[in-house]
Amino acid sequence: MRPLAFLAGLLLCLLSLSTVQAQPVQSQPSGLVAFGPQRTERIEAELVPMSQWVAPGSTTVVAVRQKIAPGWHTYWRNPGDSGGATSLVWTLPDGVTADPILWPLPSRQRLMSLMNYGYSGAVLLPVPIHVPASARPGEVLTLTTDVLFLVCSDQMCVPEPLTLSLALPVREDAAPLAKPWGGEIERLVETAPRPAGIEARVTAESGKLILTATGGPLAGADVGQVYFYPYEGGRIDHAAVQPGRLGPNGLTLTLAPGREAASSPLSGVLATDKGAWEITAQPGPPLAGAQGQGALAPLDEATSAPARTGVLVFLQALGLALVGGLVLNLMPCVFPVLAMKAASLSAAAHDPARARRDGLAFTAGVLVSFLVLAGALLALRAAGQAIGWGFQLQSPGVVAALALVMLLVGLNLSGVFHVGAGMQNAGSGPLSRLPGAAGAFFTGVLAVVVAAPCTAPFMAAALGAALVLPWPMALAVFLMLGLGLALPYLAISLSPGLLSRLPRPGVWMERLKGLLAFPMYGAALWLLWVFTRQGGVDALGLLLTAALLLAFAAWLLGLAQAARQRGERPVLATICATVAGVMAIGLAGAAAGAAREADATPQGESGPLAAQPWSVEAVAQATAAGRPVLVNLTADWCVTCKINERAALSSPRVAKAMTQANAAYLVGDWTRRDDAITRELQAHGRSGVPLYLLYRPGQAEPEILPQLLTEGVVVDALTE
Repeated sequence: MRPLAFLAGLLLCLLSLSTVQAQPVQSQPSGLVAFGPQRTERIEAELVPMSQWVAPGSTTVVAVRQKIAPGWHTYWRNPGDSGGATSLVWTLPDGVTADPILWPLPSRQRLMSLMNYGYSGAVLLPVPIHVPASARPGEVLTLTTDVLFLVCSDQMCVPEPLTLSLALPVREDAAPLAKPWGGEIERLVETAPRPAGIEARVTAESGKLILTATGGPLAGADVGQVYFYPYEGGRIDHAAVQPGRLGPNGLTLTLAPGREAASSPLSGVLATDKGAWEITAQPGPPLAGAQGQGALAPLDEATSAPARTGVLVFLQALGLALVGGLVLNLMPCVFPVLAMKAASLSAAAHDPARARRDGLAFTAGVLVSFLVLAGALLALRAAGQAIGWGFQLQSPGVVAALALVMLLVGLNLSGVFHVGAGMQNAGSGPLSRLPGAAGAFFTGVLAVVVAAPCTAPFMAAALGAALVLPWPMALAVFLMLGLGLALPYLAISLSPGLLSRLPRPGVWMERLKGLLAFPMYGAALWLLWVFTRQGGVDALGLLLTAALLLAFAAWLLGLAQAARQRGERPVLATICATVAGVMAIGLAGAAAGAAREADATPQGESGPLAAQPWSVEAVAQATAAGRPVLVNLTADWCVTCKINERAALSSPRVAKAMTQANAAYLVGDWTRRDDAITRELQAHGRSGVPLYLLYRPGQAEPEILPQLLTEGVVVDALTE
């Protein structure tokens, strides 16, 4: 079997299962309608009416009322340089329709070199609702909308999905304004930006965009301060100043162009001290009468957010990602793969060209894999899904595929079959390494996939920032993380001096290869244990049968390879190996399906401490009773989590300290997808487990304990 085809087949099987299993889980409607305010830690929201009732065939207005916690904000229809607009998905009675949001003017939020547009405090987003003439007086119309808020602070952003409902009675007569929000909604509707007969042009000139607007309410008026809010991101540089000139019939603004072409019309809101109006500037020469009467008044400074959210956070995230990637090399889940490549490096120690090729290919595999994972995470983020690092190991299908891949790698190292034996250099033997650049690339892919459960120190904060930053910055953070993981191997492979100090290949390499098979078998057993926790013993039985068939197929393949070396044609062995391999893949798929259908009740126990399932409500109840609360957000596939639980959280000293402090111990199990835990991780700037929180009575914010725990750290935190 050709090595490239073999590796491609393995990757195809792994990626196909990963693609199927990594799809976002859609929540099923509960059949219950929740009226009144809905709350999270960061935002309170509800649907409120402008009128007390509606008439058949009329148009009314309801509003999404937001009460945003201090230090947090949501976004306008164009969020600016980062963030995401609030979105509504309506469920309405037959014949009832909803228009888009009538967006109030946002505030400007400067973030170092960036500019965002959004809202803080209390805000109403009005939405016109059209009632059909067929509506019958006396009935009640239930309006429901699924709202996705992106709520951000100076350090993080948290997607907050809420379902809001409102009951509107139908009556024949005209309705008075509803209290307490009817009057304010009416004012917002009356003052909402709308077209006002303003003619506008946009002209590209000397690297600038010249926006001229004349007529309508601008003619002969002193409009005071002026700012243009574009409807589309990327058309202008949001953070650049907008100097302007006043004319007898209008005004001129000088805008800095953005990354998008300026040849198409430019639409947005022209906001002035005298009002705000929608305009669409067509490409063309500047309009007459738009300047000549002096400069416009300087614009008030935009609402500023702490500098940390901008470039500083990005640079800090890059540094933390690089350090986190380096530390990731020491994590137990990735070590077997790197040990295998270290042996390959020793085999190429005295062939610098081959070592450089392998080092670059391994680095490419790591970086490409991080880009794929980053793309999946960012796509799910854009779709509004609750996500987190390590999400692929929440899928039983991916865990099953990885277990079988680890088994195959171990069998290859043990000499049951050979991958690319004919491609090895003379004297190095068939097991000296995986074949060439393809093998090095594949090992880089494998290292990233198995590294995900180990959220190393420094890595969690970097990933948390990456899931908040704009997507180009986020991809840069993921690439820096991959560079940190690959850097030691790459540095040695590119250094002839270091390579020359490594021992020459020999018989010891064969023995080392056989020895390194056992960490791969251990990794396969660990993944089988994770799979059992996710899917139960029935699914495990199917997967074990698949593993047996796969090992049988590998043995037959080894026999066929030996027969070819003797000049024979092993047709029967090849056919049987193929059939066994296909059956193994089919059984693995069946095992993954059985695991998905199994009871996914989270496991609440973690060590000898008396644990209860974590929830926001459980934390609130315990702290309200005056008890400290130790929260452990963990997962069975997180090796670091399990080490901490056995080394620190199983200690008699910790149990004694918990008892003396009358502390509650709550465990959040993230082994399978749990959006509530994902949101809690994001709320504390993390994208993966472990996360340890200590809540103290009377303190709103918890203390975040280190990711690598010792019993002393926990005891000291409990006794402070």
